[in-house]
Amino acid sequence: MSLAILYSRAQAGINAPLVTVEVHISNGLPSLSIVGLPETAVKESKDRVRGAILNAQFEFPARRITINLAPADLPKEGGRYDLAIALGILAAAGQISKRTLKEYEFVGELALTGELRGIRGILPIAIQARNAQRQLVVPVSNANEAALVSDATVLGARHLLDVCAHINGITPLENHPYFDQGEDPESDLDLEDIHSQYHAKRALEIAAAGGHSLLMIGPPGTGKTMLASRLPGILPQMNEQEALESAAIASISDAGFSIKKWRQRPFRSPHHTASGIALVGGGSNPRPGEISLAHNGVMFLDELPEFDRRVLEVLREPLESGKIMISRAARQAEYPARFQLIAAMNPCPCGYLGDPSGRCHCTSDQIQRYRARISGPLLDRIDMHIEVPAVPMPVMRPKCNKNPINSEMLRRRIQNARTRQIDRSGMANHQLNNRDIEKYCHLDEDNSRILEQACKRLGLSARAYHRILKVARTIADLEGSDDITGPHISEAISYRRLDREFMH
Repeated sequence: MSLAILYSRAQAGINAPLVTVEVHISNGLPSLSIVGLPETAVKESKDRVRGAILNAQFEFPARRITINLAPADLPKEGGRYDLAIALGILAAAGQISKRTLKEYEFVGELALTGELRGIRGILPIAIQARNAQRQLVVPVSNANEAALVSDATVLGARHLLDVCAHINGITPLENHPYFDQGEDPESDLDLEDIHSQYHAKRALEIAAAGGHSLLMIGPPGTGKTMLASRLPGILPQMNEQEALESAAIASISDAGFSIKKWRQRPFRSPHHTASGIALVGGGSNPRPGEISLAHNGVMFLDELPEFDRRVLEVLREPLESGKIMISRAARQAEYPARFQLIAAMNPCPCGYLGDPSGRCHCTSDQIQRYRARISGPLLDRIDMHIEVPAVPMPVMRPKCNKNPINSEMLRRRIQNARTRQIDRSGMANHQLNNRDIEKYCHLDEDNSRILEQACKRLGLSARAYHRILKVARTIADLEGSDDITGPHISEAISYRRLDREFMH
């Protein structure tokens, strides 16, 4: 029977659903048809496959060839099916063995010469192939990325002939070794570079330990951007699952994934002119946006009030749920979006409100309109708000940075605090829900009364109440304390005072 069945993978969001490639050769006028909801690039594969087979010195069957990509209702796009289609034609024509094809999954685009070209989104494919316990045959340019998945069998090939020789048992392809760089590489960005700003550094330490969102308010040139850019360097090391999730999202994005960034926390800093679709993702064929590319990392929004208000509002749901569902008329895609939001803004339109020199001439109406660009519900979802004041000029002199706090010192403390959180609840403190807060953030009667009075006086919401508790829990973890005490609560409250100043 002139029928061959092979396996490949499609791309649907961050998933890689299985695609069965069925090739049937029958008598009739010479033709080649591809069915199964192929898009233009897939339909064009017939010409690439024909050229590759002929240039590899195989015979292209002069018969009727039907290629079915199942399931039929799953859209197929790109050149990733070229290799599977070519091998299916050769197997159905009896030019290569069919016997072991069911043990493999094949992805790769073919050049007319028969050489294999890399594709985008190889990591989700490697994860699914490992779970299905099949060997994955990929272009050699994709082999390092696919080999990031532990326990996956990855076979890298340069040419169609290499794959055919392997299937026929002539020259086996080598199993690409598991690739892992281990420890995070050293970062050139260190908190030691920032003079003074000890209060801001303390807030950054707490935010890093518990994964809390943070808003920094201060005049231009006080180090807000420098502080944010150094946050990834003090975050706890990513475990393999987190690293794979972040790398898989980068892998399916337009920019692709770089091996050099393996186990590095993502840091995304979109410009304030970015649209809502740029932030959350979208398009007719949904692609991940900035919040998904920042998954398990940091998204820094500088000049927060300059963003369009409607753009900022799309952040509210992902901040709570840690995921984003993109719905279009033809498709839906869900992407993870558990990012740490760090934002910065000026206190007024000119940026110098409260400056002793009196250089600020903004009216109260101008200040109110400027601050009103950020909605109360969004502000309520940001765990910590701090002031980053101007640094006196004498402090900026070389060798005047007394008692410098370096990133490595903070990172060790933060790693210990995060380990306590994982051991206790299985998650970072910012992920605790209401039931978890009751279980792990218990307060005695006196401290409960202090917190309730503070919330009443500052006009804070129930959400802000819970966020204060989570920040206090993180402060206690940094000190190695099992109980949340009065000083922990007081410090946590101090990081919520500015939001009420904001709203009024």
